[in-house]
Amino acid sequence: MQRKKSRYIVSYSILLILICVFVLLSICIGSVTISWKEILNCVWGIEKERTYADIIFQIRLPRAVAACLLGGALALAGYLLQTFFHNPIAGPFVLGISSGAKLLVALTMVAFLERGVKLGSIGLIVAAFIGSMLCMGFVLLLSKVVTGMSMLIVSGVMISYICSAVTEFVVTFADDSNIVNLHHWSQGSFSGTTWSNVVCIGVVVGITFFYVFTLAKPLGAFQMGEVYAKNAGVNIKRFRVLLVLLSSLLSACVTAFAGPISFVGIAVPHLIKQLFQTAKPIVMIPACFLGGGVFCLFCDLLARTLFAPTELSVSTITAVFGAPIVIIIMIQGRKK
Repeated sequence: MQRKKSRYIVSYSILLILICVFVLLSICIGSVTISWKEILNCVWGIEKERTYADIIFQIRLPRAVAACLLGGALALAGYLLQTFFHNPIAGPFVLGISSGAKLLVALTMVAFLERGVKLGSIGLIVAAFIGSMLCMGFVLLLSKVVTGMSMLIVSGVMISYICSAVTEFVVTFADDSNIVNLHHWSQGSFSGTTWSNVVCIGVVVGITFFYVFTLAKPLGAFQMGEVYAKNAGVNIKRFRVLLVLLSSLLSACVTAFAGPISFVGIAVPHLIKQLFQTAKPIVMIPACFLGGGVFCLFCDLLARTLFAPTELSVSTITAVFGAPIVIIIMIQGRKK
């Protein structure tokens, strides 16, 4: 027992340290390199060069905070979906939930921008949530018809491709220059994040995270099987609806502000389980959130700096690191 506690403390410490390191690197590294001394001068108000302060506090810091929060939300959504479907490769991107959210956000933004109306943060989240729920509902209907989780996953991937194709069609043939810029968002990016966005993200993700954490005990019972959960006093129908709503809300928040980001929801929960050597929800929920933050901060840093000044989409980098992990999971599952 003491050994497990020590492992948890060390693992949490590693994740927190990595978050701090990647946030600092995100602030320092970019088209303009900012030294530690200049950062400290800006924090204390000593720095005379206002440009550095603007770059740090108006561009890089909100982007880093958003990457951390949205990465955590995506990993947590993946963990909830994997628990719901009892499948290690279920995730928002694979099941088409993120793509459904992306499609409805794009359509809503096109409709509003053509009328000269800019959609606010809440409007984006609502549109993304509706899109997520529509795709999630379709996946749930398929789960009653399709036998075998492999076919369900394939169906989810097909839904994802259809939604992505329609979104690309809408974005490509849009007339307004603002709508054309949606192409970059549709590939997945944390760029252009403002503090008002961060506040909205923090409120939505924070409340959802707290509610998910309160479900740690029924989640643990649900992992043992529906019969065990029923005997433990869990209302299965209500609980399954909650899992769908919470995972869809987290996925919607990510898609609304950063576009669809692939493989984080699948890869991170698996990596966290390996790191902590446990599947207990009370440990996994905060650990997945921190792990998702670390993963997205790292990938965003690479996306910005790898081929600077050209910026890659975050989804490209997450796919490079996440896809091999999914392959490993599938091979291990095949062996078992």
